[in-house]
Order: sequence, then structure tokens, then C-alpha cells
Amino acid sequence: MSSTPRLSNASLSSLDAQIQVPNYTRDGLQTGIVHLGIGAFHRAHQAVYTDDAIAADDMRWGIVGVSLRSPGTRDALQPQDGLYTVATRDGGGDRFRVIGSIMGLLVAPEDPERVLEVMAEPDVKIVSLTITEKGYCYSPAAAALDEAHPDIIHDLANPGAPISAIGFVVEALARRRERGIPPFTLLSCDNLPANGETLKNVVTRFASLRDAELGRYITDEVAFPSTMVDRIVPATTDADRELLTKAAGVVDEWPIMTEPFSQWVIEDHFPSGRPAWEKFGATFVDDVAAFELMKLRLLNGSHSTLAYLGYLAGHETVSDVMRAEGFAGFIETMMDEEITPTLPPLPGFDLAAYKAQLRERFRNPALRHRTWQIAMDGSQKLPQRLLNTIRSRIEAEAPFPRLAMGIAAWMRYVTGTDERGQAIDVRDPLAEEMKRLTAQKASAPDIVAALLGLRQVFGEDLPANVIFRTAVEEALGRLLESGAARTVAAT
Repeated sequence: MSSTPRLSNASLSSLDAQIQVPNYTRDGLQTGIVHLGIGAFHRAHQAVYTDDAIAADDMRWGIVGVSLRSPGTRDALQPQDGLYTVATRDGGGDRFRVIGSIMGLLVAPEDPERVLEVMAEPDVKIVSLTITEKGYCYSPAAAALDEAHPDIIHDLANPGAPISAIGFVVEALARRRERGIPPFTLLSCDNLPANGETLKNVVTRFASLRDAELGRYITDEVAFPSTMVDRIVPATTDADRELLTKAAGVVDEWPIMTEPFSQWVIEDHFPSGRPAWEKFGATFVDDVAAFELMKLRLLNGSHSTLAYLGYLAGHETVSDVMRAEGFAGFIETMMDEEITPTLPPLPGFDLAAYKAQLRERFRNPALRHRTWQIAMDGSQKLPQRLLNTIRSRIEAEAPFPRLAMGIAAWMRYVTGTDERGQAIDVRDPLAEEMKRLTAQKASAPDIVAALLGLRQVFGEDLPANVIFRTAVEEALGRLLESGAARTVAAT
């Protein structure tokens, strides 16, 4: 492999003919978008839509990607001139495309001043974010800024050298205001309920804590459209890199493996302009809330439930879980009987077909989406993926045994020991606290009582709700007694 050339502008012409490459000259790209959180999902989703818009002869929308923590993405892609390959995978094989929309990569901790100055450039019209739930420095249960978060405390004290996404956004907006440059639009592409409104809440609160007048300016002048994003993007493996090298004839240090399906629903509120994403599959609407709720509850809620139960049952990937006894039926019933009744109407939308498509996507054996990867950061994800659905069921005085089983599986998972007595590598901002809370606790009531103490996850209402507590205790008791595989098969 050492003699194989690296993917770059210079090597594009030598790629195998089956590889789709940019049809535009990248030297003419302007920076129109700064993206915070330049991870795999962004590069499989928004960067692809933007690449299409650029290829349609709109060179204003080049992306500068910013890593807020690790230099890994920059180190992999900078020698490749920002180029990378997207491999679309299903049972019919793999299709390869090189994406050229990322024109620069920065690592915020290395040079925060450079990041801020790029964000303050007049040509930048959009700052988008895929920073995961924990990157918003907010309390998931309250959807409000966590003012005690160490990064927020730091950034309020050091506004010119921020470390959080929120700190960068507010300082960049402050600089644009001081220089008479119109604000950029802030575009959250994370799986948060009302993600635009949530982002507005944390940004304006932070800005107000820093300076009341700045807070009012951002509240009045900055647009925060909400979005719904959907595409399954597993972590890239060394085997994926080897496969790409053989197919393309070049080395790509960080290709993206994904599914054919991609969806992007966006509220159309971009005062400073935007790419024509709608020409390439995005859907612009007046209100994204119904689509967002549908996706969060049906796809993300089901995905998390499959991940925790599947991991405990010993399955490595979601497609493995879907092939195991009882799981496909379990998730279909959960979708139909417990989640669907909580959704608002979507006139003209075929919800039954959407749910069938979701289950088919979960079965895609080519993706190899690991249950352990999906299980990360559960304390940040559960409120919007499962707990709010349960709240709707409680309000309707309706049962929710499978949703409760999803919560119980998470509780079993975060104790840190699997059903075979092996340690679980729990990746979560609250991992140490959850390990401490559940130490020496063996019974379902004791584990449930301990974890319900996490008010930032469960709020004040659910721990006090006897129906909720009883349902989760019963589900966890079954998991502890019989194990996940037997419990699901018997459900």
C-alpha cells in the first residue's frame, strides 16, 4: 500500500473510472459555510448535498470544517486537499464518489483565533453544527444551557479564546457585529428536539450572560432554522480503507461508508442566502417539527433500543440484531403500538411505508453499524429518543412495555458489566457517575432508584411517576433474570 498514491487534487485524474469525482475546479471555491464538528456524519450528509450544489456551478459554498477537540480528521484529510470518498453500500454492492466541498480544515484548540476570524469573514453566510447532543453544553431534560458546565464557565471568563461550540459562535457573532458585518445563519444538524430552537436557547442565554445587549442582538438578528437529518453512517474501519484502496487505486485515510438513503428536512429561514440544496434532495418546509419528531422517535428511538438490547444479547451490529430471534418483531410492535400513536399527523406522508423502510435499513448487512457505537452518549440521547415518547404514553394513559425495556437495557448497559461478566466500555459524559451510582447494586429496584437520581436525564417528573418506575423495574428485572436474548424472544 505504501507505493499507492494518496487521494488528492493531483491524483483525481488517475482514479478508476468507476469512481465519481468533482466536475468543478476546486481552486475557485469560496468559503460560504463553516461547519463545527467535522465528523463522519457531516461528511456523509450535508457536505454531499453541498458538493452537488457546488457542482451545479455555485462556487460560493465551500466548507471550512472545524474539529473542536481532536486533530484526527484534519490530519487525515489535509494531505488529501480535503478530498475523501463516500462509499454507498447495500446488498447490491458499493458505489464510490469523491467529495470536494471541504476546502479547509481547522482544529480549534490549536488556533482558536484563526477559527474565529474565519467565522467572522463576510463571505461566510452559514455556520452549521454536528457536535452531538453533548456538544451543546445543555441539560437534555430541560433543553437549557448548563451554566455550571466547565466549558461554559471557561468561555464566559475567556470570550476571546473559547473551547465550546457555543463560545465560538457567540464570539464570532460579536466580532461581526462590531465590524458591521451581517450575522451568519446558525444551522443545527444534530438529533435534538427542535434543534434550531434549542441552539437558539443556549446561544442567546450564553450571550446574555456575557453581555445583555449582545444577547438581545442575537435574539433579534440571527436565524436558527431547525432541521431533520437522516443517514446511517457507521464508523470507518481499516477493512473499509483497504476496500477503497483496491477499488479506487489511491489511499484514502478517512473514507465514509454509508447507506443509499439520505434525508434532510429544513426550515427555510436563511436571511443571508443558502445553497440550492432542494435541487439535490433536501426538503424545505415551514415547520420541521413533525418530521423531526417522527424521525427521533421511530428511527433514533428504535436504533437505541436495538443497540442496548442487541449489545447485551451479544450482537455486534444492528443487522445481526435484526436477524436474531424476536428482535424484528419486537421493534415493529414498538413502532406500531407504542411510538406511532404519539406522532402528529403528516398529511400525505405514508407512515407505514416509512416504518417498513426503516426496518429494511436496519437489516442492511453491508453497513455493519456497531451496536457499541450507537450506544455511546446514551445519557444525552435518551430524553429525546425514548423518554419524551414515554411521557406522551403516560399522558395518554397507554402502556409502553417495549419503550420501558429500552430504558431498562440502557440501565443494564451502563452498570458497566455485560451478561457474561465482561467489562463494557461505556462511553458517556456521565459514565463515571453512573458507575458510582450503580456500584454494589444488584436488584432492579436498587439500580433503577440509583439511576433515576440523574435529574439531568430523567427530569423531576419521571422519577416521581409510579407507572414509569414500575414499568422500568419490571423490564430490568426480566433482563437481569433471563438476559436480553431470551427476554426479547419471549416478549
